[in-house]
Amino acid sequence: MVTDRTSNSFILKPIGIVHSGFQTPEEIRSSQKVKGEIEIYPEYELGLKDIDGFSHLFVIWGFHLSDEEKLTAHPPYYPYRERGVFATRSPHRPNRLGLTIVRVLKREGRFLQVEGLDMAEGSPVFDLKPYTSKDRKLEAKFGWLDSVEGETT
Repeated sequence: MVTDRTSNSFILKPIGIVHSGFQTPEEIRSSQKVKGEIEIYPEYELGLKDIDGFSHLFVIWGFHLSDEEKLTAHPPYYPYRERGVFATRSPHRPNRLGLTIVRVLKREGRFLQVEGLDMAEGSPVFDLKPYTSKDRKLEAKFGWLDSVEGETT
């Protein structure tokens, strides 16, 4: 990552790429069972040292197919109400970064077989972080999502 201290901007370098089979964002389903692969580039393979044994990983990735930047969004399953983009998982964000938790099924060298993908084929991966017991938040609240259960269009 390159930092420009005068403008507080960052240039991110992908460490890998997603292989999901989804060619367009419209194909992506919300199922937690979608399987695919995260390929880590050879120059970053050493960073996978000791990752074996973690069942889940945070994946920080890029919405490479998004060509818009919006501060409000209509969530796909609740399209009847506009929300602030920071209260949604919309790809049309100022920095077009995504965050997903995946389950690791198997590691084969620099390739991770995972479950829970919600990324299109070719999405750049910027970082991986292990999901740990510190990440569990039993007291979590889910904002507007808590109130939409009974809503209709």
